[in-house]
Amino acid sequence: MKNVNKITGAEAILLSLMKEDIDTIFGYPGGAMMPIYDKIYSKGRSIKHILVRHEQGAAHAAQAYAQVSGKPGVCFATSGPGATNLITGIANAHLDSIPVIFITAQVPSMLLGTDAFQETDMISLSMPVTKWNYQVTSAEEIPDVIAKAFFFATTGRPGPVLIDVTKDAQLGTLDFNYKSIKSIRSYNPSPAIQDEDINQAISLIASSERPLLLAGHGILLAGATSQLKTFTDKTKIPCAVTLMGKSAISEDHPYYVGMLGMHGNYAPNILTNKADLIIAAGMRFDDRVTGDLKRYATDAKIIHVDIDKAELNKNVRSHLAIHANIKDFFDRIIPRITYQTPENWIEQFRQLNAIEEEKVVRKDCFPGNGKIHAGEVIYLLSRKTNGEAVVVTDVGQNQMLAARYYQYKNPNTLITSGGLGTMGFGLPAAMGAQVGRPDNTVILFTGDGGFQMTVQELGTVFQYNLPVKIVIFNNNFLGMVRQWQQLFNEKRYAETNMPTPDFPLLAKAFGIEGELVKDRTEIPGALDRMLEHSGPYLLEIKTEKEANVFPMIYPGKAVDEIVLEP
Repeated sequence: MKNVNKITGAEAILLSLMKEDIDTIFGYPGGAMMPIYDKIYSKGRSIKHILVRHEQGAAHAAQAYAQVSGKPGVCFATSGPGATNLITGIANAHLDSIPVIFITAQVPSMLLGTDAFQETDMISLSMPVTKWNYQVTSAEEIPDVIAKAFFFATTGRPGPVLIDVTKDAQLGTLDFNYKSIKSIRSYNPSPAIQDEDINQAISLIASSERPLLLAGHGILLAGATSQLKTFTDKTKIPCAVTLMGKSAISEDHPYYVGMLGMHGNYAPNILTNKADLIIAAGMRFDDRVTGDLKRYATDAKIIHVDIDKAELNKNVRSHLAIHANIKDFFDRIIPRITYQTPENWIEQFRQLNAIEEEKVVRKDCFPGNGKIHAGEVIYLLSRKTNGEAVVVTDVGQNQMLAARYYQYKNPNTLITSGGLGTMGFGLPAAMGAQVGRPDNTVILFTGDGGFQMTVQELGTVFQYNLPVKIVIFNNNFLGMVRQWQQLFNEKRYAETNMPTPDFPLLAKAFGIEGELVKDRTEIPGALDRMLEHSGPYLLEIKTEKEANVFPMIYPGKAVDEIVLEP
């Protein structure tokens, strides 16, 4: 006789997710996943499922959802190609430290290792790009494994996890009992700060004359934006951000001095090599930030605070390496710090920023005549939305320009692919951001190349009437690659010229409104129509074909060798 108190593994998966306060899943069904999807059907409206058009889209959408909502993203895919289509998205979440729970279906356990239809070893494939993974072969394991997955994904340095569930585990039964996990032996995600570390940090700051604070993505992940503001207000230490640290501090803050890195701002890059103290807060000294490591911050003592011990002294040697949550660090040091930055040091940033304003920003944002530049569109949209939209980018010139010219005021309002640099990230990520913040204006800035990589997700946008505002900068080139070919390959534009479809017509085929802009005078009205439209809207803007993004640190150069023009 059937035990009526038992439930199937498939139902246990959904109930476990609901116990973790998950109400939204991004995914795509398939044969090995059918038991789970059957339970989604029977659960009705208790859990929302967003049907994407490709599994990679589900992965990117789940990541963006996690970034804007504060909840872990959840993503489903079936076995074989469904699961392997997630790998790029998993790697993207891994490099950007985003908590996403990936649940893939697998062939029945008795067929494991037999090269059965649509069998792929997802544990081996995903191991390098997940924080933790596990293959479930019996229904009884499901609640405990999901609880562990959430704990690993959301604690310490966040990251993606993968659970691979065989079909017989989905169909098997169990007595359901879910308990959230608060600790796991040998895993310490919350290292304690030592008093001596705080004392040394205060001493190093007190003895500095030219300090510079580098704020990374860890500030946002730790929810430490208010602490960052308080620390900066109190000390007046100039604060620069990494690409992924954008929106950690409002860009109208008096001591915000710009973005670091290859296409960052002139002042913080130049003055990195004049600083006598660098405070690296929740950032990992990525190569795009440091340039030539041998010539990076040569005059500075370095305080590096990071939740991931492996990042300390990995790329840049620190004078004081603190293994800690950056929020805890600020909470401990703010009450005790009395330091004030000398005004002459702050003035150096203002002077260099004025040079960049004159030589680069005015040309990008106020060109006056000639072909349309993407920078002027982004700058105008920033003003029209008061810097308060959720901005999503694809990868390439559109990404760098959106980082440079939108003036971010609120935390977690720039969603972009930082570590992996994934073209095609933009459209599905914009969907996830809109689902995560349904009441916010979500603007996607994308190029014609990246947009075509995941263009099928217009179907998802249409199905769920997601009011994403899509801005395509169309220069009929893979713009960033073309820029490098111009600068370093004597304009040998090998396979970067790209004819494109009629994007507004394509959008219309999906039931989405749109228009094409070719003339500068049309821009303000088109932006207003897009922002005022209640549903999704696609705006294609024909831009200058050979426009470049500057400033730029050329490959192999030091940060203070940043150039303002070719």
